[in-house]
Amino acid sequence: MSKFSSQDILYYIDAILKYSNYSKAAKSLYISQPYLTQVIKRVEGELNCELITRNKLPYRLTEQGKIYYQYLTSLENKYAKLLKDISDVSDMDRTVIRIGVLPSLGTYLLPLFIPEFLDMHPNCRIELTEVLPEKSERLTQNNELDFWIGQNSRNISPNLNSVSWGRHRYRAVIPRCCDLYQENVAVIPEGTIDISKLLCQRLVLTSKGSAIRKQIDQLLNVYKVEPNIIMESTDINTVLKLATGNLGLAIIPESVYVKECPTKYNIYPIPIDELSLDYFIAYHTERILTKIDNDLIDAFLTHGQDETSIGD
Repeated sequence: MSKFSSQDILYYIDAILKYSNYSKAAKSLYISQPYLTQVIKRVEGELNCELITRNKLPYRLTEQGKIYYQYLTSLENKYAKLLKDISDVSDMDRTVIRIGVLPSLGTYLLPLFIPEFLDMHPNCRIELTEVLPEKSERLTQNNELDFWIGQNSRNISPNLNSVSWGRHRYRAVIPRCCDLYQENVAVIPEGTIDISKLLCQRLVLTSKGSAIRKQIDQLLNVYKVEPNIIMESTDINTVLKLATGNLGLAIIPESVYVKECPTKYNIYPIPIDELSLDYFIAYHTERILTKIDNDLIDAFLTHGQDETSIGD
């Protein structure tokens, strides 16, 4: 058996076949041409056969060379599998937490507490499933997810326990195209706009079925307003962009950052008694929480109690 590694010989053979020239191949490998020639000859001597045809260009593997090349490749594949198997066994010692979250919500919430949590538990691995809330809820009930992070915990399945940040407000973004727009006013004081008039404006809303939309539809129903919906989007950031682009009024959680721009739109804090939401983390009622689970929940709650981070 050759003392050279299978990987090195594969590199050497590949280079020789690529350049059909030992000098150029050796240069590309950062080794000397005599050394490269010596290695190939030594292997050929051990196998008692020629590996590469040299009597015409371009160089090709001989039939024996093809068998040897396949043998070396199989060794490399087996070695790669060995490394993977060892890695998989090592990962068995790691704690994996599976979290489901709506992508647009995860964009805001996860950076607030996941980095800190992983600093506490560097051997823990987070697996994210970024799907609609209905699917996260179902997967959590089926124990295919460990936790579900969402908003508005009031209507989630009784098979799930949840802890939440408490109530947070919504804000309306009122662009110039709306009757309620006030020239050069960044933030309109809370409680100064009739909520029914707000709902009668041209609206840009999240799509039917979203947690936010369910609340707004409920508010529309309470005030018996037939909405004038200009456009819908599944992405709250798209809704915001459309509103600031003067398409229509948008109602967004205060967690979504809105830069003040009084020449283009107003920001109006909707009274929390009219409309509010809570961010929650939920898990199956039968799940026995570990210390790591509790640390994850604590990390989530810690940032929820820090209201200065909302919408910053």
